[in-house]
Amino acid sequence: MRLRSKAPPASSFDRRPTSRRRLPNRACRKVRPFPAPERFACGFTLLELAVVIFIMGLMMLIAMPYFGGLKNAQLRSAARTMAGRATYLYEEASAQKLVIRMVFDLDHQSYRVLVLDPYAARPIFTADPAPGDTPVVLPPNVAIRDVTVEGIGTCRRGMIACQFYPDGYVDATLVHLVDSNGDVMTLGVNPLTGQVRIANGDLTQRQLYLR
Repeated sequence: MRLRSKAPPASSFDRRPTSRRRLPNRACRKVRPFPAPERFACGFTLLELAVVIFIMGLMMLIAMPYFGGLKNAQLRSAARTMAGRATYLYEEASAQKLVIRMVFDLDHQSYRVLVLDPYAARPIFTADPAPGDTPVVLPPNVAIRDVTVEGIGTCRRGMIACQFYPDGYVDATLVHLVDSNGDVMTLGVNPLTGQVRIANGDLTQRQLYLR
């Protein structure tokens, strides 16, 4: 009787798994997020805002007068130029013994100078031959609103003239200049002294010299 030899037991290396092992699903793993960085509150405190607003208000308060000066700079410049020309003509008439006429052309917004020699054989007004005495045209934003001359009246269009005499007298004259913003400046010529006064506002001759 032949004996069957028993097969040696299978080694652990030869063992086959009876069932598949379930591998862990990495996609299903919960990934712990990194801790978020701390957020610091940004902005200004109420005190800092108050200081900034105070400084800005102080700067505006200091700059406002300069803004006002720039606003009507052309009007002031035109008024001073006209006043300087009138003062020069008063002195020139007395020194040269001439009758000098300052002609205002309201239609073309300009003024010019004519001279007359009262001792000439045929006295007649002619253009001033002095260099630089060309007609003065006002800036585009400035206009002669009206001119009032003693003995003639008020003119708002056309031409009107005041005269400077060799004996130190001048026709009392009042000129109103206005700019595109509606600001008005008043010029007045004193008939006895030839002094020219300039003031802000729409003034009469009396109001101008009572200031």
